[in-house]
Amino acid sequence: MSGSQSDEVAMTSQSCKIVIIGGGIAGLCAAIYARKCGYEVELLEQHHSPGGLAASWKRGDYTFETCLHWLLGSKPGGTLHAQWQEVCDIDSLSFVYAREYLRLEDEHGGSLSIYTDVERLERELLNAAPEDEIEIRHLAGAIRQLGDLPMPGLGEGWPQKALDLVRIMPDLPLLWRLSHISVEEYGQRFNHPLLRRFFGAGAMGHLSVLALIISLGWMSTGNAGYAIGGAQALIRLIAEKLTALGGRVRYDAKVERILVEDEAAVGVQLAGGEIVKADWVLSAADGHTTIYEMLGGKYRDRTVDAAYDNFETFPSYLQVSFGVARDLSDQPGYVTRVLNEPLEIDPQTALPDVSFRLFHFDPTFAPKGKTAVTCFLPTHNFSYWADLREHDPRAYQAEKHRVAEAVIAILERRMPGIGADIEITDISTPASVIRYTGSWKGSMEGWLMTPETGPKSLPLTLPGLRQFLRAGQWVQVGGGLPTGLMTARAAVQTMCRQDHILFSA
Repeated sequence: MSGSQSDEVAMTSQSCKIVIIGGGIAGLCAAIYARKCGYEVELLEQHHSPGGLAASWKRGDYTFETCLHWLLGSKPGGTLHAQWQEVCDIDSLSFVYAREYLRLEDEHGGSLSIYTDVERLERELLNAAPEDEIEIRHLAGAIRQLGDLPMPGLGEGWPQKALDLVRIMPDLPLLWRLSHISVEEYGQRFNHPLLRRFFGAGAMGHLSVLALIISLGWMSTGNAGYAIGGAQALIRLIAEKLTALGGRVRYDAKVERILVEDEAAVGVQLAGGEIVKADWVLSAADGHTTIYEMLGGKYRDRTVDAAYDNFETFPSYLQVSFGVARDLSDQPGYVTRVLNEPLEIDPQTALPDVSFRLFHFDPTFAPKGKTAVTCFLPTHNFSYWADLREHDPRAYQAEKHRVAEAVIAILERRMPGIGADIEITDISTPASVIRYTGSWKGSMEGWLMTPETGPKSLPLTLPGLRQFLRAGQWVQVGGGLPTGLMTARAAVQTMCRQDHILFSA
């Protein structure tokens, strides 16, 4: 572009304001991209701090994490690393790369380690389950093949999309096969009970096995590390970047309604009645609330309704967290315990196994010599917990206590005497998730990628509504932090195209 054209672009974009609803990962990233393109940005977050579902919290001397297991893009030069660099100084984070991703155990002394190094993983599985050799070699081959799989650029033009397609062309037959198999179905190929259990059932059994194998591939190439400080370490970097770029963030600013004139979004109305005007509105908030409440259900079509009627969501969850006055660094960081008797979570949910994360690898989460421990308990019965909290608070507290005691008993069977070392106990439920994030059904990550949906993207716009965009986990099937980054980038690219402004990352 010539100098005069660049000046014109800057002037045009500076005259436009975008209001962004929601200060989670998608909203923050969208705000940064919009500022880089010259837009005036006002981000509205209903709570007093950013992050949304990418949350952690303090209890006494301990910090408990609910989001980050690993981050795609942690390796310089790896898939998505360059995009993270666009929104923060990702290289300033310290990443931990676990050699043992997960240890599966039963209550009879059986154990199986899932290693991040594919060669070691293959040896471990062949040694434990020689009867499954053929399927183990197929699994290891798929992990190797998909380890460097690029993420598609959602907002790119056709030339870039064509280039992306060419890059993954050799992988398409494998991608197609795996995308049409659920985790539970894939697990039936194995005879070894713990190996079969790794692929799971229950709440996550409907997940496409492609998502799991790609994740193992990224781990095997060192592009899926855990950031010291958890999800909030990343969120803080992005929020600081936004402030440095001149973006305005308002906390405790809950949006109740998106304002529309002549079928164009022109701003929002906050709780309390304040009007915030804008040339564009981008919702990175809960998708169901945005479409059916903030917009009154007016701007939707069969595609939108079909998603909310038929797509499966990630489950909600209880998280039981402990501050343990014990150094657990000799233990695996992630353990799934297969139970002799299922653990009843609520009237519709009994779990055959439970997973613990022992955060000895993050020194920021507990004092020296002590360990933060969390137990994640998925459930789709979000309404039970929300109704109990609202209508019978005493029973709600009693149920939380019951679940926590049951989890402690499981830990005691694995590590006798640990109950006496527990200094802090914290329990969050689906009611907590709904109250703090507004996520529909208390979902942890939006749409679940199943064999029926595949890695589907929903439109960034809504039918019949101009000057409006959306981003986040309700736009891209599959959830996770990368979903927020990618959909935010694509949404701002769309806005720039419509305003004839050069997108600059």
